[in-house]
Amino acid sequence: MKRQLIAGALALACAATAFADTVKVGIIAPLSGPFSSNGKMWEATVKAYQKMHGTKVGDTTIEVVWKDLADINPAQARAHAQELIVKDKVQYLGGLYFTPDALAVGAIAQEAKVPTVIFNAATSAILDRSEYLLRTSYTLPQVTVPAARYALDQKLRTAVTLVSDYGPGLDSEAAFVKTFTAGGGKVVEQIRAPVKTSDFGPFMQKIKSLKPDAVFVFGPGGPPTYAIIKAYSEAGLKQAGVRFIGTGETSELDLPAIGDAALGLETALHYSPAHESALNQAFLKTAAEIAPQTVLNAVSVGAYDGMAVIYRMVEATKGQRDPAKALAAVKGWQWESPRGPVKIDAQSRELVQNVYVRVVDKDSAGRYRNREIHTYEMQPDHGRTASQGK
Repeated sequence: MKRQLIAGALALACAATAFADTVKVGIIAPLSGPFSSNGKMWEATVKAYQKMHGTKVGDTTIEVVWKDLADINPAQARAHAQELIVKDKVQYLGGLYFTPDALAVGAIAQEAKVPTVIFNAATSAILDRSEYLLRTSYTLPQVTVPAARYALDQKLRTAVTLVSDYGPGLDSEAAFVKTFTAGGGKVVEQIRAPVKTSDFGPFMQKIKSLKPDAVFVFGPGGPPTYAIIKAYSEAGLKQAGVRFIGTGETSELDLPAIGDAALGLETALHYSPAHESALNQAFLKTAAEIAPQTVLNAVSVGAYDGMAVIYRMVEATKGQRDPAKALAAVKGWQWESPRGPVKIDAQSRELVQNVYVRVVDKDSAGRYRNREIHTYEMQPDHGRTASQGK
């Protein structure tokens, strides 16, 4: 009965906002708590996007409604989505930092037929939850397969994997192991660390004793990832010749605190603020004017392009509620992002994009950065394409 009442309320909310001069977009983000720097980054990015592109699409004003979700909490994520649709009458949802929260909201998106753009959560299987989900961030297989190919291109033949033991980490581990071994490499150990692990010293000592050519790392971001790099440095793995290859572990948020321990670390990801393009420079400049204390990293472009996709859907529907037409307008759509060329795959609804191998060094002003050194062009979600037999 409760589920039927919720479904009825969602349907009424959708019908009530079929025609509107203002389209509301609900964004669920970590605005407080340990991951608040990413939520604040999304706020700055959304404001920057609207400053660069305006707050109107044709005659329709875009209004953003924010909901704070400090940490992984699927029940709260679901409640936020329901409130945004029923009470705030949003036509589109966005945000969603963590995979479990995105999975929970996917059921609401399907039930209410609300197009929902995932700005970050990176597990491949999320989009299977609803035909109304799209993603403008990345997936772990999408960036991990190039990381493994890069290791092979560098003539590295043995590796240990060290990943956080939850969905994205397991996706990353599977993609690295499959690609690396298929290319002739050998994975001598697969280590899974609990998400809340704070002391990685014992893991690094074990890796050092195994003497691999490289350690492939996936951390969940924030303090645990900082602890991984610190342990790698303190264990002397760099001096022992064990290359550190990861995905987003060298976040610009953390580099000043990590310091020289980060120098030389190599990661494969879809964006670095050091990316050289006129659009990226315009984005960075606008964001700095809006929020000068906010540091941007790869999380930011998920919000930038998420807004681009939502604006495209609003334009296609002229502000009216027409989920099918909205989704059709972005399936197969290609555009230029601060990260480079991107495209929404028409079948998977995943973002196809360049993946850049970056190395940590310092710019001419002595600031740490992730400098792009190699590009693997227009990568799909390798986890999804593999499951589809492509």
